[in-house]
Amino acid sequence: MSSSSSAAAPAPVMPTFTKTPLPDFSTSNPLGSPNKYISTAACLIIGDEVLNGKTKDSNSNYFAKFCFDLGIDLKRIEVIPDDEEVIVEAARRLTRDHDFVISSGGIGPTPDDITYSSMAKAFSQDGKLVYDEEVIRRMAENLKARQVNTSGITEDMITARKRMALFPAEKAEVIFPTENLWVPVVRMDGKLCILPGVPRLFEALIDGLEPYLPLDPNRPRPYRVLIHTRLPESNISPFLVELTEKCKKWEIKVGSYPKWNNGVDVSLIGNDWDKLKELIPEVEERVEGKLIESGQLGKSREQQQQHKM
Repeated sequence: MSSSSSAAAPAPVMPTFTKTPLPDFSTSNPLGSPNKYISTAACLIIGDEVLNGKTKDSNSNYFAKFCFDLGIDLKRIEVIPDDEEVIVEAARRLTRDHDFVISSGGIGPTPDDITYSSMAKAFSQDGKLVYDEEVIRRMAENLKARQVNTSGITEDMITARKRMALFPAEKAEVIFPTENLWVPVVRMDGKLCILPGVPRLFEALIDGLEPYLPLDPNRPRPYRVLIHTRLPESNISPFLVELTEKCKKWEIKVGSYPKWNNGVDVSLIGNDWDKLKELIPEVEERVEGKLIESGQLGKSREQQQQHKM
C-alpha cells in the first residue's frame, strides 16, 4: 500500500493524573518543624553504567541549576555504584549532613535496580518494602493509554514491572508532583527524594517538586551579574585574582567560565545589589566585556525575571 493511501495511526491520548495536594508547611513540614527550611543540598547519582561510561550523567547538572535558581546551596555531588552497602552509607551520611538530598537512578524493573530496597535498609531496621497500589494503578492506566500489546506478557514480566512500585514501608512519603507521569517521587525521612535516572523523567519530576519543598520565603536571595568577554581566560586571570580579593569584604563570589572558542563569562554573585551594580563598569572595562545577564536568585523558576538595572 502506498504512503498516499495509508493513514498514520492516531497518537494515543495519554492520561492526566492527579497531583499530590500542596502541603501546608506550618502544620506539616518534612524537616520536622515549621521553622525549618532547606538551605543545603546534595546529589547522589547511582549506577554502574555511569561509572563505566556507558551512560552520561546530565541529571546532576540539571539539579545544580535547579538549586542555583532557588538559592539552595548545593554542597556535594557523588556518583556511586549499584551496591547496597555503598548506597546505604551514602544515603545516611548525606541526609545527616544536608537539608535536601536527591538520588537518581536504580529504580527500574531489573534485578540491578536496588535503590528502593537499599533506601529501606538505610532508614529502617528491617528494610521492609510494600507495594503502592496507587502507583500500580497509574502504571496500568498509562500502559492502557499507550495501547501496549499485553498478550505475551508473563507473570514474571508483571512482577518485574511491579518492582517499580515496591517502596520502603517506613519513613517514606510518596509524592506525585506532575500530572503527566505515573512515576512518583519517594521522599525518605523528610529529606532524601528518590528519582529515576532517565533525564526526561528526572527533569519533569524535579521541576514539579519545587512547591513540595520547605523553602524559606524570606531567605536571602543573592543577585548575579554575568559579563561576557572575548578575551581568553589567561588574559583576564590577573584581574580576576585582584577582583576576588577585593570582593571578599562584600562577600561577593567571583567566578569565570570559559566558553569553547567563544571567550569567557565572568560571574559575580552577592547580596549587595548596589555594590554589584557599582562593580559592573569596572569589570566590563578591565575584561573588555559586556553585561549579558543580571538577576536575583531564589525565586520560583517559572516566575524568575531579569532584574532591571
